[in-house]
Amino acid sequence: MQYQISGKQIDIGEALQTHVKDELNGVVQKYAERPTDAMIIFSRSASEYVCEATVHLSTGLTASAKAHAHEIYAAFDKCGEKLEKQLRRYKRRLKDHHRERAQPVEHSGASSYILAGSDHTEESEPESLQPMIIAEMETKIPSLSVGEAVMQMELAGAPVMVFRHEGHSGVNVVYRREDGNIGWVDPQNAS
Repeated sequence: MQYQISGKQIDIGEALQTHVKDELNGVVQKYAERPTDAMIIFSRSASEYVCEATVHLSTGLTASAKAHAHEIYAAFDKCGEKLEKQLRRYKRRLKDHHRERAQPVEHSGASSYILAGSDHTEESEPESLQPMIIAEMETKIPSLSVGEAVMQMELAGAPVMVFRHEGHSGVNVVYRREDGNIGWVDPQNAS
């Protein structure tokens, strides 16, 4: 597994890097069979250290966690605990569904745009109904089952997940509803 350990405006020593690799390797090997890479970023926020960790699995799923503490090692340890919890849930769900993905998740390319937010302080009407594009990026849309999409959304802590349905290759969306349930949009089943 490849590790990318870095600090934002702080120096990361060899001892911390070794600690991170040893601890994370133990957690990941315990719950994930084929991890590909991990990215760990340390930073400061006022008097606290912040640790953000992202682990990519060969199945296409991504687990990420973030933690704060007054000491840098404690921040990583808290982050590692959160990551371990996510990977444990992921493994349990795979066992519960009696399905392990034999092939890696296929991804298709798509354009992703960041649009300018509307300024609600203006009293005047906008000149155009076309949104102003601030940034344009390339993104990947995974080909997943609905269950895998929900699992990926929960692992990432995201409010929404756009994916290509494995059954019919149509673009689908799962999202967390305000009532706590999961919503699923499948245009293919529209009548």
